[in-house]
Amino acid sequence: MGNVQPTIVPYEDFDVVADIKEIRKACKGMGTDEEIIISILANRSTTQRVEIKQAYFEKYDDELEEVLKSELTGNFEKAIIAMLDPAPVYAAKELRKAMKGAGTDEDVLVEILCTSTNQELEADIEDDTSGDVRNLLVSLLEASRDESYEVDEGLAEQDATALIEAGEARFGTDESTFTHILTHRNYLQLQATFKAYESLSGTDILDSIDSEATGTLKDCYITLVRCAKSPQLYFARRLNAAMKGAGTDEDTLIRIIVGRSEVDLETIKDMYLEKYDMTLKDALNSECGGDFKRLLVAILH
Repeated sequence: MGNVQPTIVPYEDFDVVADIKEIRKACKGMGTDEEIIISILANRSTTQRVEIKQAYFEKYDDELEEVLKSELTGNFEKAIIAMLDPAPVYAAKELRKAMKGAGTDEDVLVEILCTSTNQELEADIEDDTSGDVRNLLVSLLEASRDESYEVDEGLAEQDATALIEAGEARFGTDESTFTHILTHRNYLQLQATFKAYESLSGTDILDSIDSEATGTLKDCYITLVRCAKSPQLYFARRLNAAMKGAGTDEDTLIRIIVGRSEVDLETIKDMYLEKYDMTLKDALNSECGGDFKRLLVAILH
C-alpha cells in the first residue's frame, strides 16, 4: 500500500503571482482561454491551487471560483471547481451531494467513506439512510479504523473464526461482526483475514456476502471488501462502470480522477490497463469530449 503513485505532485517552480496573472488574462476579454486554465490547474497540487485561490482574491478582490463559474460551463466547469477545494472539503461536499434529493446514492457514500482516511467527514448520514446501512456508514464515519500497515496473523485468524461462527450476526444485524471488523481493521489486516476466512471455511468472503447479505448492505459490504483487497482496482472498476453502456457518469469520473490524482491515480491507470486491456486515457478519449476531456487527460499526465 505504501507504493502507490499519484499523477499530480506539487509543481516545483510554483509562482503564485505569475499563475494568477495568467488565469486573470485567460478569463478576460472575448472568450476564455481554457487551455491556459487547464495547463495551470492540472499541474498544481491541491495545496498550491488553494494558494492560487487566496492570492487571486487578495489581488483582484474577486472569488476565483465565481470568476471561473461565470466563464466555464458543463462538466468542464464542475471538474475545475472540484479542483479548487482541499481534499476533505471536496469529499464532504460530495458526501452531502450523495445524500441530497430523491434517494441516497449509497454507491457514492460507500466509495467515499471506504476510501477516505480518518479525515473529519461530518455528514448527515443519520437522516438519509436507515438500519444496517446507516450503522455501517456511521461506523466508517466514526473513523475508528486502524491506519497502520501492521498485520497481526493471530488477529486475522481470530476475526475470520468470529465471522464464520457469527451465523445470523455475520451480515446485516445491528452490531454485525462483519461491520465491526470491516470498519476497525486496516486494509492489509483485512486482506489477511479474508485469506484466513477462505482457508478455514473453504469459501471466498465475497461469495459468502453474495449468498447471505441483501440489498444496499450487500453492495456496501462488497465495496468494502474490494477496497480492502485493492483500492486501486476498485477505482479502476468504478471508472470503467462510469463509461460503460449508454451515457457517461461524468460525476464519478470527476470524483475519482480529481480526488485520487494526488493519491494513487498513476497506480489506478496501471490497474485499468491491466484489467481492461485499454489505457484509461484512450477510454476517456472515446467517452468524453472538449475541454472536459482535455482536462481529465491533463490530470492523468
